[in-house]
Amino acid sequence: MTKATPTAYPEVSLVGQALQRASLGDVPQAVRSALASLAIEGLTRPGETVAVAVGSRGINAIDAVVGGCIEYLREKRLEPFIVPAMGSHGGATAEGQRAVLQQLGISQAAMGVPIVADMAVECIDRLADGTRIFFSRQALAADHIVVINRVKPHTKFQADIESGLCKMLTIGLGKADGATEFHRQAVRHGFGIIEDAARLVLGRCPVLFGLALLEDGCGDLSQVKVLMPADILTGEKKLLKIAADMMGRIPFDDIDILVVDRFGKDISGIGMDSNVTGRHRDLVGDFFTTPHVKRIFVRDLSPGSDGNGNGIGLADVTTRRLVDALDMKKTVKNSVTAISPEKAAIPLTVENDREAIAICAATAGLASPAAARLVRIRDTKHLEMLQVSAALANEVHPNPHLQQASAWGPMEFDRNGNLLPFDG
Repeated sequence: MTKATPTAYPEVSLVGQALQRASLGDVPQAVRSALASLAIEGLTRPGETVAVAVGSRGINAIDAVVGGCIEYLREKRLEPFIVPAMGSHGGATAEGQRAVLQQLGISQAAMGVPIVADMAVECIDRLADGTRIFFSRQALAADHIVVINRVKPHTKFQADIESGLCKMLTIGLGKADGATEFHRQAVRHGFGIIEDAARLVLGRCPVLFGLALLEDGCGDLSQVKVLMPADILTGEKKLLKIAADMMGRIPFDDIDILVVDRFGKDISGIGMDSNVTGRHRDLVGDFFTTPHVKRIFVRDLSPGSDGNGNGIGLADVTTRRLVDALDMKKTVKNSVTAISPEKAAIPLTVENDREAIAICAATAGLASPAAARLVRIRDTKHLEMLQVSAALANEVHPNPHLQQASAWGPMEFDRNGNLLPFDG
């Protein structure tokens, strides 16, 4: 019997990428400064309740932002409480959503106010196309509502309004019922209905203000903007353009193999941002944009994902350890609610990284695995440091935003065949 020839893996080097840096630094002070411009005394009375809507995303310093907002409201002699605004995340259960917030540092003990995680909703109206707009019953019962969310490009669609305050008002606060209804209707009508739905919600619900957050290219909190209800639609559109310009990207186009070290809901709604990977598969529209990647290998599930692996179906190959870490009940619930069962499909699963990369190389149409155009990233939110193969050397050196940080050398695996950590 002829012995199989070992795979000749490409040589790699660490490459630093200069991304837009605009970190706030002192986040609590930035929140205080933003809220200081508010004059809500004429809009509120002492003792009134405020439902503070908080989502499931791993936004930089979200606990400090929420804590600062709570402190401000209490200084105004109001009675705030926190409402999870995350659709079907956390397994679509009250306990699951409370646990998601706790992982983000947002708990009753830390914030000093109740977290009301009831999943009950009411249908407050319908759009012209028949879409029912559901809204958290607990939030509706409050005298006022405050929404806190990051504004950024969405992974599923492109529009004037994507991920941000409006999406939280229409989908996040709709809980599981609202998220299911909205995604189902979007298959026929598109996600532009977010703007129409947000306008309806703002007209019907007692929204006091929104805190719109922006992150820089390194994933650090960059801006905290207060938007009054009348300004949320126009303000979010402007902030989305800024967010898109600051967002970190992979600085290469044609890639044979993309290795993603960490994947999860705390990184992106689909585990890895399709605006970074260039790949998306969905009933409302598939797309393959820059970078054009032939094979994606995802190594590990982030602990912050709480077992939710929605989006893993966008990978070609993964590891047994990642699959074993999945909570399939949460993954299935999230993917079905989002009308995307394909994103919960388990990719080809192997025992270690060495085998996974060999499979990617063997199925990418390469003349030689050693010549693969390979890029390895920590995750799609942190792109300051990349590991790239020697086939990309001619694109690294002329790029003023890239700097080679180590000599070319062999890919390093441990004795179990898994990649050693890199400074990403």
